[in-house]
Amino acid sequence: MRCAILGFATGAACLQSSPGLPDAAALAWLACAAVLCGCLRYAAGAGAAGVLLGYCWAALLATLALAPQLSAADEGRDIVITGTVDNLPYHFDQGTRFNFAVERVQDARIQVPPRITLAWYTGFRDSVQQVGDVQPGERWQLTVRLQRPHGNANPEGFDYEAWLLEQGVRATGYVRPAGAQNRRIDPFVTSVSNLVERSRATLRERILRALPGKQYAGVIVALVVGDQRAIDQSDWKVFNRTGVGHLISISGLHITMVAGLFALLVSSLWRRSFFTRAQLPLLLPAQKVAALTGAAVALLYVLLAGFGIPAQRTLYMLAVVAVALWSGRLANVSHVLCAALGAVVLLDPWAVRAPGFWLSFGAVAVILFATTGRTEGPATRFWSVIKLGAHTQYVVTLGLVPLTMLLFSQFSLASPFANAIAIPLISLVVTPLALAGAMLPAPLSTLLLTLAHAAVEALALALEAMSAMPMAVWSAPAPSAWVFCFAMAGTLWMLAPRGWPLRWSGAIAWLPLLAGQPSHPDDGQFTVTAFDVGQGMALLVETRGHRLLYDAGPLYSAESNGGNRVILPYLKARGIDVLDAMVVSHSDADHAGGALAVLGEIKVDWVSSSLWYDHPVVHAARRHVRCVGGQAWVWEGVRFEMLQPSLASYDEPALKPNARGCTLRISARGQAVLLAADIEAAQEAQLVARMPGLLRAQVLLAPHHGSGTSSTMAFLKAVDPQLALFQVGYRNRYHHPKAEVIARYRIRGIARLRSDESGAVQISSSDGFVPHAYRREHQRYWYGH
Repeated sequence: MRCAILGFATGAACLQSSPGLPDAAALAWLACAAVLCGCLRYAAGAGAAGVLLGYCWAALLATLALAPQLSAADEGRDIVITGTVDNLPYHFDQGTRFNFAVERVQDARIQVPPRITLAWYTGFRDSVQQVGDVQPGERWQLTVRLQRPHGNANPEGFDYEAWLLEQGVRATGYVRPAGAQNRRIDPFVTSVSNLVERSRATLRERILRALPGKQYAGVIVALVVGDQRAIDQSDWKVFNRTGVGHLISISGLHITMVAGLFALLVSSLWRRSFFTRAQLPLLLPAQKVAALTGAAVALLYVLLAGFGIPAQRTLYMLAVVAVALWSGRLANVSHVLCAALGAVVLLDPWAVRAPGFWLSFGAVAVILFATTGRTEGPATRFWSVIKLGAHTQYVVTLGLVPLTMLLFSQFSLASPFANAIAIPLISLVVTPLALAGAMLPAPLSTLLLTLAHAAVEALALALEAMSAMPMAVWSAPAPSAWVFCFAMAGTLWMLAPRGWPLRWSGAIAWLPLLAGQPSHPDDGQFTVTAFDVGQGMALLVETRGHRLLYDAGPLYSAESNGGNRVILPYLKARGIDVLDAMVVSHSDADHAGGALAVLGEIKVDWVSSSLWYDHPVVHAARRHVRCVGGQAWVWEGVRFEMLQPSLASYDEPALKPNARGCTLRISARGQAVLLAADIEAAQEAQLVARMPGLLRAQVLLAPHHGSGTSSTMAFLKAVDPQLALFQVGYRNRYHHPKAEVIARYRIRGIARLRSDESGAVQISSSDGFVPHAYRREHQRYWYGH
């Protein structure tokens, strides 16, 4: 059975990396093959059957999930819909975001998926609108504009489209200003899910009212209802650098602790027959009552958690143990783990894509490997508990290093010390106080929540000190498959039982894992990665020994931008912690929006820009240089030339920022790329008149995203590119690139790639700039649906 379950999870994982879904005939053949394999009386047969069944099951659920589809013709139209708010809304500075279960569409000709996600903004273009106080379970009529699921597609980036698919969300959009048409119809629609979500909202509101303006109120909310969205990015940075991020949620540890406490309490009362003469243990053993209580409490807590993967895993493990106790069978720990694994994948095949899935099950598997069957010498109960806790933390820390490096390209050296403090404090003090404070009436609730917040505040001070240490985190490029497997083998060697020969030598297998270096082009060559940042620009240029970031993407919100959402995850996965230069072409938010995030996270030697000296990016730079036409430098045989703006343009304050966009040409061995920022027709004409010979390049970053004010025919003739890159957002409101601009590129026979269709694009001078489009080379079955 264990082999079959492991195979089932493997099959589901294979489907999630598939470029397409099998048709009904293929699924039928695979199911028949699974039955035949299952008839074999060997573990290999059970495993093969599990793989085939897991693949078929995941494919079936994916087909059903993709079936509800918004027509492309209905994107961007005003649609009047009626439905219910079916999750915990997230309130942010610009408005509210929530999921909506659609019940009826006013225009019956329009097919709207049954579950969508909506944003209701306080400001709409140049107007202000009243945002409704939406609560879970309410029925509303809303006028909305929708689009099909679409997210940025980048190497090492977050796959928003896959996440929406897992949530059952098949369209996204926003609420239109519609006056009385946007109205609440019913205050509450009764259902189990609505009741759970309304309860979560009530508890969150109680906590926030008791802790107004408190810095770590979001942490308390996360521990009680699993909603982590109110935690600041700066706090997450500290938690992740110290390796305690797994505790800032309803984790398996917290669920087990709470379930165990209630089980112990009810078992004790049951043994005493609840102070009656009923002799209840004769009717039902206290052990079974405790198992039932623990499972029920775990279920309630997991529902509050929003059913995250670590919480699911713990719930299913506790349920398996409860069933084993009720049936009188002693459950083997490996059977319990496999049963939980099978349940998670059966209910949610997309779970295998989440880092939490691998870390959660990996941690338990490592603990089982390092502790099952081991015996300890006699000791007092207190010291036995202390020793067991310390050994478990050691095992988890050591055992998850290879997996953590594979998933995050870093691991926290401060983690053992931070967790030694955080685990008992969060689990035994903060979480019980927070739960009790959320449930009990005021003023007792306020007192308990204040004490919980004070404990988190004290913990945060210690974590900040650890996080600030220079060697708090070890970073390296994400390992290849063979490096990971080699390191994992060495880890298992180190965790082998006492008496195993030379256990310490397993650490040698970590050397390739920890000493990896970022890849780079050869001398005289360069590569360019044009990121998919939506409506904005961001490109990374690499030579053998240097790296330059050209623009840093847009500003999405107060805490989200192209820097922290796209660029930094890519740099960290590559093991890049230093940039030699950053060029911020001009001050528009779609070019400079992510610059501060990049400057705040990694070292940038110098910044070149057309920004005024009072701009925050200029102040944040270690060294700032104004970009001026005529500047040039050479790195490992690759020449960088700034063609624009002119020095005189800085004396013309009436000029738009676009007119001073830093235009950069990069060339080596007859191969060149021209990065033209947002220059417009006037600047193009000046460049053609002054330096037509310097404009020629094989690749052109289309000026101003393909705006109608740029890409004149004379400019395209002077550059004469073979390939044009358009960095644009999906269905952007500017309608970039314009149809007439595309026609000019087509007339010139220039190949075109749009980031909203191709995702990130990587090109290299070593192969003549053959484009490698991320969506094409990493095709997944949910792209384009």
